[in-house]
Amino acid sequence: MTIAPVAAVENAAPASAASSGSAGVAVRRGPGRPRDTDLDPQIIRAVLELIDAEQEVTVSRVVERGGVSRAALYRRWPSLTSLIAAALDVGRTVPPEIPVDGDLREALFTAIIGSPTSIDASGYSEARFRQRIRLVMADRELQRAYWSSHVSRRRGPVERALGAGIARGILRADLDVEAAFDAIAGAAYYQLIVRGEPIESPAAQRRLTAAFDITWRGMLAS
Repeated sequence: MTIAPVAAVENAAPASAASSGSAGVAVRRGPGRPRDTDLDPQIIRAVLELIDAEQEVTVSRVVERGGVSRAALYRRWPSLTSLIAAALDVGRTVPPEIPVDGDLREALFTAIIGSPTSIDASGYSEARFRQRIRLVMADRELQRAYWSSHVSRRRGPVERALGAGIARGILRADLDVEAAFDAIAGAAYYQLIVRGEPIESPAAQRRLTAAFDITWRGMLAS
């Protein structure tokens, strides 16, 4: 998928905007009409329709399908990359904080693996999830934008719970909480992406439970 910039400058002529540099070029917002937030979902919906139809997402196609002007896009997102990242995150929410006063192992297991909304595909149809994986793997800049703007903030509750476990002396003092999260969540992604097995299948759940237990034993304080 080719990702072109939304605009280099908000007030640039459409022709030059469509042919300007890389997808990460920032928009310099000058004086003018205020942003009409009512158009935001209209634009996002146009992007998702293109993604679901497996069409290349371009400014021209978003403008045509969304019934908005190029200027409307330029006022909202610094690049087409950031717009696609926002569209891919529709339906996702930041998980609630994890209770850390009781059984920390059980609370973490439920939050990461054991609840219907714990796996990262939640909020998506399977088709949308696979489209997201395809898009971010095909474009490293989009992958970084999606990570920094959306995915990383959803890790907060788990990482804070792991930090609380360190503070309580349950988990080892030198625990790398980011690496611990990656190890547990990585097992879930392996089922979905490499094995191609439904996460709710008994076999996948058995492997995920075993992977969690192995990681948990390695995290425990001596």
